[in-house]
Amino acid sequence: MRDLPVLTGDAVADAATDWPIAEHRVLGRGRLNTFVSDTVVTPDGATMVRDYLTHTGAVGVIALDEQERVVVVRQYRHPVGFKLIEPPAGLLDADGESWLTAAQRELAEEARLRADDWRTLVDYMTSPGCLQESIRVFLARGLADAPRPEGFVLEGEEADMEVCLVPLDDLVAAVFAGRVQNPTLVVGVLAAHAALRSGREADLRAPDAPWDARGAKAARDQELGELEAP
Repeated sequence: MRDLPVLTGDAVADAATDWPIAEHRVLGRGRLNTFVSDTVVTPDGATMVRDYLTHTGAVGVIALDEQERVVVVRQYRHPVGFKLIEPPAGLLDADGESWLTAAQRELAEEARLRADDWRTLVDYMTSPGCLQESIRVFLARGLADAPRPEGFVLEGEEADMEVCLVPLDDLVAAVFAGRVQNPTLVVGVLAAHAALRSGREADLRAPDAPWDARGAKAARDQELGELEAP
């Protein structure tokens, strides 16, 4: 194997980078996403066309009870034709709502639970080659029953949703066996297992820790808005 650069320590980090957009087109607008096409100028001056979906971003919650069982929901997902086992999760689509508040709301809406202890578990981008979505997954503990927010009504897929508890180790086994496929569940469960089993719990960030992807999204959204303006 040839010699390759080695990254260590803080150098192991993604870097926010924004190549210039020479042309921007809206190909279609849906209920939640906009399908766009950008002609992008590369560092060597060439151009390339990239089509992708914009997205509001989302949060997910790996909620653990005192027996290290994870709160999950079974929810139908029409695009893939599966009823998936997932953690409580939802969109960042409420104006002025913090990421933590959104996660707390989703836990109450979907599982009728609250948590006393919140940590940032992991941040990830679901499919960065074609989708703008970034997700923050929280670890929530100290669970107790809570009412659903006033005025919230389960609709669509959520009306058929089941809420269950699954031991953390059983979920890890299900991930490796390919029996569960929801990306937020897979990422969150493996991160929680790694943190708790390897003594890295103290490395988990505060629930309001900076989230670089959100700043990059805000800058891109402003740029696209200016390009779409008449």
